[in-house]
Amino acid sequence: MSTRYLAIACISLLLAFPLAARAQDNGGQSGPGTIEDFSENSLVIASAKYLGATAETMGEIIDRIFSRYGTPSAVIRGEEVSVSVMFGARYGRGTLLFPDGSEYPVYWRGPSAGVDLGASGNKSFTLVYNIDSPEDLYKRFAGVDGSLVAISGVGFNYLQRENAIIAPMRVGVGYQIGVSIGYLKFTEKPGWMPF
Repeated sequence: MSTRYLAIACISLLLAFPLAARAQDNGGQSGPGTIEDFSENSLVIASAKYLGATAETMGEIIDRIFSRYGTPSAVIRGEEVSVSVMFGARYGRGTLLFPDGSEYPVYWRGPSAGVDLGASGNKSFTLVYNIDSPEDLYKRFAGVDGSLVAISGVGFNYLQRENAIIAPMRVGVGYQIGVSIGYLKFTEKPGWMPF
């Protein structure tokens, strides 16, 4: 039985390392255009285009988030990789956008532990609540990936630190199953240590 888990772990790591390198690469790709405003309709259109999902799917997800938290303070568009075999790690990079049009680079990483297994590479579109500046985001946010909800291939969950809420929506390739707890640490510079 332990040999089987070791084989799965090795395969997962082999899949994750090229994805991790891509997520940490700071290559000169130009990002998508700016978001017109942070209204629910604008965010449905922007997230559907960015994630490659249908407007109907994103409308359902964003309606759930808006009905709970309202209009976000900021948005993060990015990409990430994750790998897990009981213990896992997630790495990502993206752009933090505020309603006034200001943009800041943001990186995230974090460990997880639980009953989960797999590896995946995702595009993410995240609604951020109750922050006024990038410095308010550059902290650790805890969450339970078991609270993940999937609608038509788009997964989302909530992370929280005090009154700040992060609601990442993800679409990607790979396979992960299970329930885990962990946190994401948001920073202005990339790093490899997930803690």
